[in-house]
Amino acid sequence: MAGRKEGDQSMSIPPSVLTIAGTDPSGGAGIQADLKTFQELKVYGMSVITSVVAQNTTGVQNIHHLPTGMLHDQLQSVLTDMPVHAIKTGMIANRDMMEVIADAIPKTNAPYVIDPVMVATSGDPLIDEEARGVLKEQLLPIATLVTPNIPEAEFIIGNSINSLADMKEAAISIVHTYGPKAALIKGGHLQGKAIDFLYDGSQLHTFAADRFDTKNTHGTGCTYSAAITANLSNGLHLIEAVQMAKHYVTEAIKHSFPLGTGNGPTNHWAIREERVK
Repeated sequence: MAGRKEGDQSMSIPPSVLTIAGTDPSGGAGIQADLKTFQELKVYGMSVITSVVAQNTTGVQNIHHLPTGMLHDQLQSVLTDMPVHAIKTGMIANRDMMEVIADAIPKTNAPYVIDPVMVATSGDPLIDEEARGVLKEQLLPIATLVTPNIPEAEFIIGNSINSLADMKEAAISIVHTYGPKAALIKGGHLQGKAIDFLYDGSQLHTFAADRFDTKNTHGTGCTYSAAITANLSNGLHLIEAVQMAKHYVTEAIKHSFPLGTGNGPTNHWAIREERVK
């Protein structure tokens, strides 16, 4: 599967990218972060909402999961009318939602990035235990890329991750055990440089960046995976898509905001200011 190809007659129109996820009324994570990222990377963002989440920089206050029928109808509204050049999923709360999504995505023949959102930055759980199992059984096998942080990767493989070597082994294990084409293990929970490992089914690739002393990382995972998805929609090779997204999210963290009383948001337009310099 690949995004839009050079030579498309529609090249004057930006790629169309779909995010399927929960909301964040404070604007730092979820659907809102995805759409901001898409806009900054000059792709056309579309969204299907799985859950309405009452959350802010301090945590999650309430969650309302939309009926499965409404999820299905949102997907059909997009897929029967709009081109889809790449898809990203974030928070998918339960088995029924996952089964609807697992049925729809392969029909698009578009690159599919899974951000396996399980727990908010604040530590609040976002999906139920049964859904975690279905994610492994039904969504990972159809994914182009899965982008777990260390706690999410630990759940998927069933082992603890305490070192860079453990991260590498986890990336390889996820691909060969569950079937995604690639896995990107993000090292934000370790010390030292922010190092991520991408395993593409045959080789390991390393992406490193400086770590910044900030608590304002709300929505980092959403933003990173959304940037990868946007890059794939433009037909970039996976390695280049991840490399560019790593730069994007690093700048977003470097210039993040002390907004709110908890973990503030990243700066989705940081690279815009970089271009002006």
